[in-house]
Amino acid sequence: MSSRKPRICVLTARGFSHNAFMGGVYEGQDVLLEIDETELIYLKPARAYQLRQSIHERMVWRDFTRTLILANMAFEPIVLTKEYDLFVAYLPCFIASHLIQIAAVRNWKDYCKTSICWIDEMYAVDIPKLKSWLPALMQFDHIVVGYSGTVSELAETLKRTCHCVPTGVDAIRFSPFPRPPDRVIDIYNMGRRSEGLHRALLELAAKNNMFYVYDTFETSMAKISDYKQHREMLANVMKRSRCLLVSPAKAGSPEATKNQIELGLRYYEGAAAGAVMLGQTPHCATFNTMFDWHDAVVEIRPDGSNAAEVISSLAGQPGRILEISRRNAIEALLRHDWVYRWNQILKIVGMEPTPQLENRENRLKRLAEQAENS
Repeated sequence: MSSRKPRICVLTARGFSHNAFMGGVYEGQDVLLEIDETELIYLKPARAYQLRQSIHERMVWRDFTRTLILANMAFEPIVLTKEYDLFVAYLPCFIASHLIQIAAVRNWKDYCKTSICWIDEMYAVDIPKLKSWLPALMQFDHIVVGYSGTVSELAETLKRTCHCVPTGVDAIRFSPFPRPPDRVIDIYNMGRRSEGLHRALLELAAKNNMFYVYDTFETSMAKISDYKQHREMLANVMKRSRCLLVSPAKAGSPEATKNQIELGLRYYEGAAAGAVMLGQTPHCATFNTMFDWHDAVVEIRPDGSNAAEVISSLAGQPGRILEISRRNAIEALLRHDWVYRWNQILKIVGMEPTPQLENRENRLKRLAEQAENS
């Protein structure tokens, strides 16, 4: 951040929330710090934080007045002393433990010209069940969600305009260019997975001496010591993987989503790393408009019944593999870096982009040109 007066303040939990899935959130904040005059507002848990948070959540569920979600019980109070053009609350998902963070900042409406609440993971089916939490959103001038299938339902419930801005990735960190490393991992499978496909890949790897890398513990909830090192490690593994397994968000849990199809962060990371994405195409508006190039995903059945056939076919087409890899990386550089998402946010709130933002966009374009000419 430069010495100029910050014009954006962003609520962050990076001081105490160290789950692996939060690393992508903090990565997005870091890009904003690079491209705009931004200050992070650090949340600090109060004493007996876990107990207070649990009590607060239970009370909100039973609160017919719909005011307790606006009370701060779990964090040390934060009082702003500077004026900002924009207050940003980015929530990875729409749950009480994230929403109650907003109440920790007492006077943001007095010190911020405008405000935006950006919720990445939110399903339409959950909105009627969470009406006692919705007043927390009504405080904001602008509301953004990451899932395209939720926008109209949320707008109808709140009786106001809502916007869709999907998640992003640090495409520079994940890009294999300008010096593509050897792809020594044949297949990488992380996070939520189909057990049928996993078993098929285990058998295939044993039979064909493939290097198949997969998780042996629940990675998303794991605690990490340094989110930057974790993101660097993840990027380095992905850009050394020939194929990456992908599946729609909450795949295998149709009861939780009422069959709403959305795509998660893995698609953005995999594309940016130039991996061949093996899995299922999420048939939703976001994927159809933002991953609309040939072979963005190479289809493979979740039960693994055609795994050997698909992987054997790919192995016999090295030119196709190289083209898929190059195209995925290029498209991510030009479309999926966090800079493009933050630019969308600035347009929604009516703020002009900074020279730093344009500098990062130019850097991404130069990398994409190098990839195109490689």
